[in-house]
Amino acid sequence: MECVVQGIIETQHVEALEILLQGLCGVQRERLRVHELTLKSLPNLGSVSSEVRLLCDLDQAEPTWTVKHVGGAMRGAGADQLSVMVRAMIESRVSKNALRMFYSLGYKLDHELLKVGFAFHFQRTAHISVSVSSVSKMPKIHAIDEAVPVTPGMQIVDVTAPATPENYSEVAAAVSSFCEFLAPLVHLSKPFISMGVVPTAAAAAASLMSDGGGTTL
Repeated sequence: MECVVQGIIETQHVEALEILLQGLCGVQRERLRVHELTLKSLPNLGSVSSEVRLLCDLDQAEPTWTVKHVGGAMRGAGADQLSVMVRAMIESRVSKNALRMFYSLGYKLDHELLKVGFAFHFQRTAHISVSVSSVSKMPKIHAIDEAVPVTPGMQIVDVTAPATPENYSEVAAAVSSFCEFLAPLVHLSKPFISMGVVPTAAAAAASLMSDGGGTTL
């Protein structure tokens, strides 16, 4: 399972966010260029629809593939009190023939996305990953070079951390605490609950650009 929050930021403030993250995380950023294919099951696999994502890391000399299944979010009074979403998630490395295998199992391609940006991975009570990326869609199957931005002028910020049924509360608290440092630039909330852009982001970005970043945690 994983804890996750998302937000959006105007592209013009992404450089300031990178400076802030560099100071907070104390690690070098990693480039992000991922081709994401979302597959959905056909009726022959059961009455309940299943969805998996195939992720191809295009930034590697030899592209690597990962399959990811995101399950339902935790529900109930405990989940409502958390500022992050806790959801089931299974992820595994696969071979480059994975797409053909899923087709043979009875899945069909639903849509494709290209995510380009950067990411930070660091340890702070939990292993936290922060990615900032522009998201584009494909007008034709596998047409990466023709990808069109989904939200021009905006980029998506994702903060995730792996968790277990035993420690998700501590992980959620660690993610929430970290997100407070990003609040001047980006609203981070549970997925599908967009809070828009931060009104004071321009002023915060200008301040960060002038002093060169934050303090390592």
